[in-house]
Amino acid sequence: MAKGWKQIGFFTRRERRGIILLLVLLTGALASSRILDSYLAKRNTYPRQQWIEDSLLLDSLVTYLRQPQEKQGQAWEKTRHRKAVRPLTPVTFNPNRADSADFADMGLPGWMARNIVRYREAGGKFRSPDDFRKIYGLTEAQFDTLRPYISIAPEDTARPVVPRLYVPPPDTDSLHRVLKYPPGTIVDLNRADTTELKKIPGIGSGIARMIVGYRQQLGGYHHLEQLGEIHLDYEQLRSWLRVDTTCITPIDANRASVSRLKRHPYINFYQARAIVEHRNKFGTLTGLHQFAFYEEFTPDDMERIRPYLSFE
Repeated sequence: MAKGWKQIGFFTRRERRGIILLLVLLTGALASSRILDSYLAKRNTYPRQQWIEDSLLLDSLVTYLRQPQEKQGQAWEKTRHRKAVRPLTPVTFNPNRADSADFADMGLPGWMARNIVRYREAGGKFRSPDDFRKIYGLTEAQFDTLRPYISIAPEDTARPVVPRLYVPPPDTDSLHRVLKYPPGTIVDLNRADTTELKKIPGIGSGIARMIVGYRQQLGGYHHLEQLGEIHLDYEQLRSWLRVDTTCITPIDANRASVSRLKRHPYINFYQARAIVEHRNKFGTLTGLHQFAFYEEFTPDDMERIRPYLSFE
């Protein structure tokens, strides 16, 4: 008997390895069975709705990873909020008073409720039900569901009153008396600037600039009638103006170029060239009488030009 047990207990090295492998496999099978039973038990207690939502989220993530890179951002942004969407259970609410918990109880996702509260904290206000449509992420269907339940207090509908500064109308009569010279005032046409000229009744900013501009072109006014050359009624201004001819700045005929001479309103290009050519041919000029026989000059031209040329 002892000999028989001894024979049974003796195994070769290959047989011992086989027995050890068999024991490992049996142990693994038992462990796997227990793990599977634990998983099945846990799965049976896992809420079905939660399991469906997580599966949808996982499927969306897989779809997102399979998309081209340029489309992934938009796809994932839509998928990110899918889990938070649930049917709305609205009750009457004032969007200017409800807190984030109230919005969450109605079915709005937490991130949207926080955005509404932040909007109000920044000074925003919902003055009509349609203003609630502007909430980021709120779909048109969700707004249509919530709109009948939106109740806004009368004090929230009032628009802020912007104070207006009252500016009394100007007293034009007083301004006229202050800005215009009284009758009897005389202004020198060759010395007055635009500010002085505007104080004369009938002369505004535009006319004052015209008078001064033409005076600069001439070198000074020689007589009041020259204002007619810029289409002004000099007779109406005669009682206010005088002309000091000593203020005229003439052109030096013995030094001026053709370009300088022809810039004067009374001297054209041909007259300027005749003056310079005569000077170059015969020397120093002594007066306009030297051009009496030039066809470029008429007696009227010479009379007009005389105050504006010097021959020193």
